[in-house]
Amino acid sequence: MSRPNPAPVPPPLPLIDTHTHLQEDGYVGDLAETIARAADAGVGTLFVVGIDRATSEAAVSLAEQHDALFAVVGVQPNYVHQTAPDDRDRITELAAHPRVVAVGETGLDHYWDYAPHDLQEEWFRWHLGLSVAYGKPFVVHCREAEADTVRVMREFAELPGSRDEGAAGAEGLPPGVMHSFAGDAETARRCLDLGLHLSFSGMVTYKKNKALLAVAADCPADRLLVETDCPYLVPTPRRGKVKRNEPAYVAYTLSAIAEARGLPAAELAETTTANARRLFGLDDAPSR
Repeated sequence: MSRPNPAPVPPPLPLIDTHTHLQEDGYVGDLAETIARAADAGVGTLFVVGIDRATSEAAVSLAEQHDALFAVVGVQPNYVHQTAPDDRDRITELAAHPRVVAVGETGLDHYWDYAPHDLQEEWFRWHLGLSVAYGKPFVVHCREAEADTVRVMREFAELPGSRDEGAAGAEGLPPGVMHSFAGDAETARRCLDLGLHLSFSGMVTYKKNKALLAVAADCPADRLLVETDCPYLVPTPRRGKVKRNEPAYVAYTLSAIAEARGLPAAELAETTTANARRLFGLDDAPSR
């Protein structure tokens, strides 16, 4: 396998990439170098997110091997119809791991529509319950399913005993984040009203997504996160020039949002990093 071209390193900013898929095959040949380039760019903490049982297990394995990595475990909505009978037991077991900081990615996807909607919703609710059970936030994948995603979360919030008294979030909803948020201002408001954080990816750097950048610019500072969703969604100016995205590039996304908010990039970097540390309990997370 030929190695991808090394990523030019952006100016260093103290950042956390809250959503990566570094367990994918495309990183096998240069994972250590990828993590090192991220560190050179100031990105010292990376979350590796599962989309099914196998990738969740791989995420935990990587988090056990690298101090910079933490895992998120769950079954993404496009894969819930492919699960085995004992997958929930295995994800539950993984969720208890000390290097796992969140549950997901979960949610709804009506764009690809691989899995029946009722099955997606059933798994979404199950993940929310797992989030409550282990006191770890949840990570939402939402694609062309904004209204139903908000509805499921609102319904869960209204369930008696759905979270511990005093936990963050709206009513009975545990803390969570809308990963790679791509909705409009009204959807953002509804998610924020539920106590969620919004995480923005390289999509905010694309010329066609000025409205999305405006949503990021208006997001309350204490609810704002950034991510790459690598290897996908390469941000401008690297888009079209490299074969894949990687954590070092999250600085480009942060810088675009900072410019839209009229802030120095370093100031916003400190804010998003503090937000991530607080939401995911990183100050209490053990080293490997």
